[in-house]
This record gives sequence, structure tokens and C-alpha cells, in this order.
Amino acid sequence: MKIRSVLSAAVLAVAATVASSQALAQDTYTLRLAETWGPNFPIFGDTTKHMAKLAEEMSDGRLRIRIDSANKHKAPFGVFDMVKAGQYDMGHSASYYWKGKVPETLFFTSMPFGMTAIEQYAWFYQGDGMKLMEEVYEPQNMLSFPGGNTGVQMGGWFRKEINSLDDLKGLKMRIPGFAGEVFAKVGVNPTNIPPGELYTALERNTIDAVEWVGPALDLRLGFQQIADYYYTGWHEPATELQFLINKDSWNKLPKDLQAILKTAMKVSAYDMLVQSQDANAEAWATIKEKYPNVKIKNFPDEVFKAMYKANGELLDEMAKQSPLAAKIIKSQDEYLKKSRAYTDISERAYLNTMAEVE
Repeated sequence: MKIRSVLSAAVLAVAATVASSQALAQDTYTLRLAETWGPNFPIFGDTTKHMAKLAEEMSDGRLRIRIDSANKHKAPFGVFDMVKAGQYDMGHSASYYWKGKVPETLFFTSMPFGMTAIEQYAWFYQGDGMKLMEEVYEPQNMLSFPGGNTGVQMGGWFRKEINSLDDLKGLKMRIPGFAGEVFAKVGVNPTNIPPGELYTALERNTIDAVEWVGPALDLRLGFQQIADYYYTGWHEPATELQFLINKDSWNKLPKDLQAILKTAMKVSAYDMLVQSQDANAEAWATIKEKYPNVKIKNFPDEVFKAMYKANGELLDEMAKQSPLAAKIIKSQDEYLKKSRAYTDISERAYLNTMAEVE
């Protein structure tokens, strides 16, 4: 009887363990995500919804993500602080918005005269990008992951044509990130304004020019109705958004759900790049047809060279002020040189050839 009692107890213990494991496997986790964008914002907002849907489907409902847009949390540029404090588990925004808090964060969106989207993704996942981003965000009690790419962004909408450096002096322009600092160095007065206020600011002459994204999102905001000159890009050749995650919230997730969340973020980020390409192509066709007043312009060589020089000087200053910034700058510069050497004989060569024969 004693032996049977012992065996019965052992069986019951094993059964209890199995039942406990099964119950644990069925535990559900709900994460709250704050995004910088307004409700149903195209492309950017599609990305968060797609990510949440993927995470829930792949986890069989065990991982759910509730999205609060800017109209709900009322702090489009407060996402960093809210996720850091644990007020939200996750965020979707752009890393360069936080340069005033942690200057090194700006390197993980896009840098002037930097890598293209494919080159930058390679740096993130095959080079040192992810490791360096973790080094920047870990002290802030957060993790950051690529959150969707727009590709090359346009250089902005201007009411007046830019023919020389003098035309930039005193110009008030919405342009964030490092590009804003570059423009400031050549005489522009840069400012950052939430997306929902951009049209009104340009219409009411609060600003003289505005840089947003590209044809797909610019067309929706109506800039083509106010400004005639649409300049090509130089400042954000591979604009990567970000998913921020509070580390405490991340650590509470089982390993399988962490893997599922990583996959959902990675897939939705890639899909945003594809969606951006398609939407920009369609929107540009619409602009050409319906708004013949819009003129595509390149910045004059004088302006372009001055911005390139200013960019180099600013990078040198950052490198001197921060060993971590110096490490990131070195990593990006070395990877760009390696990757661009191949881009030159592949994509650039192909496009040049096609331009000659078409």
C-alpha cells in the first residue's frame, strides 16, 4: 500500500506538472502599443496593424497587441518616455525623434547621404546595426527593432525655387533628425511639427517648406495644393521606423512569444517597404496627371556640396563628443563603403544602362 501510495503520488505530481505546463502554454499576453501616428494613418498605421495581426495569428491568440494612436494618448512625440516608463509596453515611431534625449538614437532611422534601404537592412541584420542599437537603447530600459522602411524620401515641398545658398537663408522648414541640423548649418531654420499639423503650418506660412515622406503620404496631406517645387531626396535615403519595447514587458513574455513577436515585427517592416514602393508609384502618377504645377527639382550643386560638407563636419563633432556615436559612425561608414561598391556595379549600373536605352 505504501508503494502504491508513493507511485500514485508520483503520477499525480507528473500529471499536475503537465497540466500546469499546458495551462501556462495557454496563458495570453496583451501588450499596449502607442504610435506617433494618428488613427488609420496610411502605410505607417497599416504596419502596426499588420504586425499585431501576425503576432496574434502566429501565437494562436496567446499574444495580443492593443494599439493606441496619437489621438488616444495625446503625445505623438512622447512615445519614447511612455514606453521607457512602462506606461506602454510598445511603441511605433522613428528613432531620430529622440535625438534631444539620447543623441545616438538618430543613427537608426536614416542618415543624410547614407545607405539605401537594402544596404541599411543588411547593416542591421548582417552587420553591427542591431547590436549597436541595443547598446543605445538598453540603458533606457528598452529594446528597438526595425519597424518599416519608406525607401528614399523626397527632399521636401518649397513655395519658391531654390537656386542658391542665399535662398535657404532664414527659410523656415519642417525637417527632423540629423538633416535638420545639416540644413541649420547652411542657414535654414528647421523645426519639427507633428504630422497632423503639417498642412496647416504650410498653408498659414508658419513654415516656408515642409519635408514629410514621399508622394503616397504627401499627396494625402495636400502639399501639392500649396507648394509647386518638389525636391529630390538626399537626407533620408532609407527611413526606418522603429518598434520600441519596454524591457520589463519583453522579459515577461515566454521565449516562444518573444520569437513570434520578433518575426511579426520583421515581416511587417519588410511589407511596409514593399507597400511604400507601390503606393509612391501610384501617387506620383496621380500628381503628374492632376497637378501639372508640381515641378521636380534637384538642389543646385552649390547647395548640395554645402550640405555634404556640413554633414561631415557635424558627424565629426558628434564623434568627438560621444565614443558610442563614433563607433556607430565608423560602423555605418565602413559598411556603406563595402556595400556601395557592389551597388555601383549592380543596381546603379543597371539603372544607368536602362536610362540610356529607354
